[in-house]
Amino acid sequence: MSALRFAVLGPGAVGGLIAAALHRAGQPVTVIAREPTAELIKAEGIDVRSDVLGNFTARPPAAPRLDTPVDVLVVATKAGGLADAVERVTDEPELVVPMLNGLDHLPWLRQRFGARAVAGTIRVESDLPQPATVVQTSPFLLVEMASDDPSRRPQLEAAAGALKAANVPASVGTSEAQVMWSKLVRLNALACTTAAVDRPLGWIRDDPEWSVALDGCISETVAAGVAEGARLDAGTVRSELDNAHAELGSSMQRDIAAGRAPELDQIPGAVLRAAARHGLECPTVARLAAQIARRAGVPPPNTDRPDGSAQA
Repeated sequence: MSALRFAVLGPGAVGGLIAAALHRAGQPVTVIAREPTAELIKAEGIDVRSDVLGNFTARPPAAPRLDTPVDVLVVATKAGGLADAVERVTDEPELVVPMLNGLDHLPWLRQRFGARAVAGTIRVESDLPQPATVVQTSPFLLVEMASDDPSRRPQLEAAAGALKAANVPASVGTSEAQVMWSKLVRLNALACTTAAVDRPLGWIRDDPEWSVALDGCISETVAAGVAEGARLDAGTVRSELDNAHAELGSSMQRDIAAGRAPELDQIPGAVLRAAARHGLECPTVARLAAQIARRAGVPPPNTDRPDGSAQA
């Protein structure tokens, strides 16, 4: 079987890591980025400093548009830039695997790509201190994918195999809801607490008040995810966060520190909208989301709109 052809849309902290790993492993991959970033990657490559993958520089091909066929398009933009980024895709990939935070990007992508867009998540602590430089300091890295269409499974297994061959752990889950909510329940609890008080996870766990807030976020998000069809257990999630390293932060916390807009609509907003669909309340998540909005000087998440991710 010939190697899968990949394209990575958005070479940021996540997309850059995936593209560099695939290229180092000899997997055909093209980076799709804005013209200045594409030129930088062509000239200097992607510099990776990773506790999991090691330190290396990869030089994958880069272009401002995807106008040739690929087997797998990895979408790794920020949610706020999704609509503009997808305009750069003028060919039709066989499989579209998003690695964005939240939930609402998937139905939006299906409006553009149909059933070729599947559920996908990545668990990683990765940052982009400057363009084309990726720093990944955590010991965990996992890509999970799923489709509720059984005919897509061979494509997903092939994509997972290619990622694993590039030393990126990957698996195919049992359902879209399971894959999406398994990440969101942990991410939302971590993001809401660390971004609200601007402290790492270890401090959150040790502080009596914030430890209770962490538990509240977990239990409320678990309830919403179970209502949406996922199998989740609050005790298991808390145990995983208890075992995470004490300095663990969140992308939302880093965004605020860097003066970027936090993904309030995409992370706690997605939880609050899902809970509302089932008549559930999430007082802890709502309170912390409002606190984060005040810290960042942005509006709180929109709980009335069913889909917030396509707002560029």
